[in-house]
Amino acid sequence: MNRTELLLGEDAKKLKNSSAAIFGLGGVGGFCAEFLARAGVGRLALADSDSISESNLNRQVLALSSTVGRKKTSVCAERIGQINGEIKVEEFDLFYDKNTPFDFSAYDIVLDCIDTVTSKVALALACRGKSELISCMGTGNKLKAQFEIADIFETSVCPLARAMRRLLKEAGVTSLPVVYSREKPQGGVLEEAGRHAPASISYVPAAAAAKMAEYAVTYLLGKR
Repeated sequence: MNRTELLLGEDAKKLKNSSAAIFGLGGVGGFCAEFLARAGVGRLALADSDSISESNLNRQVLALSSTVGRKKTSVCAERIGQINGEIKVEEFDLFYDKNTPFDFSAYDIVLDCIDTVTSKVALALACRGKSELISCMGTGNKLKAQFEIADIFETSVCPLARAMRRLLKEAGVTSLPVVYSREKPQGGVLEEAGRHAPASISYVPAAAAAKMAEYAVTYLLGKR
């Protein structure tokens, strides 16, 4: 990690002594784990209940023909180990909802890469007063890699952010940092395993993950 240390100097030690929990290891979350591991964050929690499918191959860094059918948490943990064997990796095979026990206070920051609205709101409520949270809004049906960091109540266009704003307001949440895009959704929606799957392309989730990682790293370094 010499190149990172060259950029950060002594601050690189802050990342090594920091921790992050990533919820959702799909298009955005898999890249978040990759970026934080390569940045040198010392402890990473990986939370997801899904297995890799062929439909993930177009956009998810964990998806290869050799990993289809395997648990995302397991594949991600192995990948991180090959990047930096000194990182402590914790695997949580779970689908997060309001009834899921989890010690958020054990982590410096939580990255919400979940695509279910109710789970995202539950995560935001659970993290209050316990851990910093950055939440990713919609990346589907987008062609441009244009994402920004903002408070959710200052966002526009994104349908997921709109749904989140309403529920968070009802729950008494007044602020939440998010990564979102102002691009109007395009393309169609597929019915996949009983779920609505939006159109997607390789680089868009990675671009959103880069902004998520930027927020996490600068927060951990005390530079936000």
